[in-house]
Amino acid sequence: PNVGVRLVSFAVHWIRAEIHEFIIKNWRIVKIATTKAQRKLFFKLRDAKKGHTGWLTRKETEAIAEDFGVRTEDVSQMEGRMSSPDVNFDTSVSDDDDSTSWSPAQSFVDESPIAEVVLEKEDWDTQQHERLYSAIQTLDERSRVVLMERWLSEPKATLQELATKFGVSAERIRQLESAAMEKIRGHLLVA
Repeated sequence: PNVGVRLVSFAVHWIRAEIHEFIIKNWRIVKIATTKAQRKLFFKLRDAKKGHTGWLTRKETEAIAEDFGVRTEDVSQMEGRMSSPDVNFDTSVSDDDDSTSWSPAQSFVDESPIAEVVLEKEDWDTQQHERLYSAIQTLDERSRVVLMERWLSEPKATLQELATKFGVSAERIRQLESAAMEKIRGHLLVA
């Protein structure tokens, strides 16, 4: 009032700018225009394309870019943004096994094992390995060799091969193996 300018004359510019800002922010879920060139194209590109169906040709894109004082890349990018519809990222998948629906969110599913589960399993495996090694050390030499060659080596030795090696019967090797397994099983249950 002191400057001699009516409020309407002064405020029209700012009100229009706020309305444009609101339209740009709420046009889609994702912000469609972020730079000054994109904002300019947001309001003018649709009018420039009136009567034109389909995508702009290279010459039309260059002409529009020159008319609006923006880069051709900006025109092409904005045309793509305005022409493509919003996609529901997390569509609900029906419970039917026959359903073929797919959502983009499914491509981001991390199917790798959970770190704490992996660490827990590694810790468990390490403890079991240590307990097994400790149990094997409690066996006498012949039982240890029988067990190692029958279960922990490749290729696994047959009862007859071990019987020949130790100069006893295959049945005796089987008995030694069975006794060694029982001793280890008992040691693992106690530990």
